[in-house]
Amino acid sequence: MEPESLYSSILKLLLYLRRFILETVIGLACLVFGLYWLAPDILDLLQYHLGQKLAFFGVMEPIVSLLKLSTATALALMAPWIFFRLSQGLIALFGITKKFAMLFSLTALMLFYGGAAFCFFITLPFGVNFLLSYQSQNLTAVISLGKFVDFVVFFLLGFGLIFELPLIMSLVCKLGICHPATFARQRRYAILIIAILAAVLTPTPDVLNMSLMAVPLYLLYEAGIIIGRLFVPTS
Repeated sequence: MEPESLYSSILKLLLYLRRFILETVIGLACLVFGLYWLAPDILDLLQYHLGQKLAFFGVMEPIVSLLKLSTATALALMAPWIFFRLSQGLIALFGITKKFAMLFSLTALMLFYGGAAFCFFITLPFGVNFLLSYQSQNLTAVISLGKFVDFVVFFLLGFGLIFELPLIMSLVCKLGICHPATFARQRRYAILIIAILAAVLTPTPDVLNMSLMAVPLYLLYEAGIIIGRLFVPTS
């Protein structure tokens, strides 16, 4: 690529990112303002699902926690628009087809919500029950509202993003940045990284909870290799 063409592409990317970030911030602020009044109901749902009673230890803790919860909810609700705008950026910057861009946004949306749902219904209940299993007659847990919201939001959004792995792998293969055979050759390192991620991101260090994340991630990695091969022409 010639220097002028490279400079033009970088400038175009920066302008698109500036507009995307500005639109995202404005939309997020409006949604957070509206969702703040529903945040107590969302918190009640989380408490009921995970079976926890909460307490707060500061004057501002309930307000800050509800703001965090409404922000996370707003991001989840904005996911369709965010992925759509990202797909439009791929069309503008890399010249991919509109069909692939639509497939990209729909797949990203399904993976994001699928990862969050997997965490909500499987990983979080297992993790919370395990962590609170250390209670006894002389040792009772008092869970902070702020820590509870941080804990739940981190894992729900984290799982949603991590489940985008096969889509990212397919995209870099589509753009010619990497070849599926490279991912296949680096499988042993991928397994190591997945194991480390599972150990760091799962709520508890026990093998069962780590497996609940590591096994789906490895399957997604293999799916990324298989799907990536569909975008590479055979010789």
